[in-house]
Amino acid sequence: MPSQLPIVAVVGATATGKSDLGIALALALGGEIVNADASQFYRGMDIGTAKLTVEERRGVPHHLLDVLDVRDEANVAAYQRDARETIAQIRSRGTVPILVGGSGLYVRAALDDLRIPPTDPGTRARWEARLGEAGAAALHAQLVAADPAAAQQIPATNGRRIVRALEVIELTGEPFSATLPKREFLEPAVMLGLRIDRPVLHERIGMRIERMWRAGFLDEVRELDRHGLREGRTASRAIGYAQALRQLDGELAEGEAKAETATLTRKFARRQESWFGPDERIRWLSYDAPDLLDRALAAVRTADTPSGA
Repeated sequence: MPSQLPIVAVVGATATGKSDLGIALALALGGEIVNADASQFYRGMDIGTAKLTVEERRGVPHHLLDVLDVRDEANVAAYQRDARETIAQIRSRGTVPILVGGSGLYVRAALDDLRIPPTDPGTRARWEARLGEAGAAALHAQLVAADPAAAQQIPATNGRRIVRALEVIELTGEPFSATLPKREFLEPAVMLGLRIDRPVLHERIGMRIERMWRAGFLDEVRELDRHGLREGRTASRAIGYAQALRQLDGELAEGEAKAETATLTRKFARRQESWFGPDERIRWLSYDAPDLLDRALAAVRTADTPSGA
């Protein structure tokens, strides 16, 4: 019975086919999709995020898509609240929540025992100003001194995460590492990961980017620009959208915009692999297995759904 099945999460790197597997699972299990791709929160950001069209959703209800304006900032704490409420509502209807997306922190915010630390715009702005002045390596050295455990988990090149860690330490007086998520499900869940060889993934990324531009991606970005895309702290930095804006401004030729988008997407995919790879709860499946759906269904139906790893 659907009500007796665990929450299902389909995770992995970009361009591995998560959305298609999510739809197939929803149709087979009587499920509803809960989006866990941060870029797909935004209304109008469709082509550049590979958001499924209404027709491609095949009648499967989708939640937490198109919930933000491009000027809004995505917020993990708000997502955690909304995702858990949505999952509870799906459960109340006797159907299966199927979380789909590659934004690792958002997946864990929905499923795991994760405490979201506070934030303060002024404090964040001061640390971001220091980042601009001193660079990521210098701030990472400060993080090493303040919280060695957090510094070990955050790359010295990831300025945004370093700033967040230092912000939390300043606001709480506690180590940022104390707030890092535990791999413990709040309720029974099974995570399915799609695995793909890197050369094949790079080829798929390149093909996706070519399709984006052919499908009218620049027109999409022009329209979003009229609705305040450049004012959006998160949306304007999304891979592809930032490059398209620069192409529209004449800073990049089309080939350069595509190439930069491909390079950044490949790097993003490697970060996703690094995020999901160590999680021993994930049941990895080959993205192109001829019996992929059967394997996924078997994993869901036979899951012992441990609370953690």
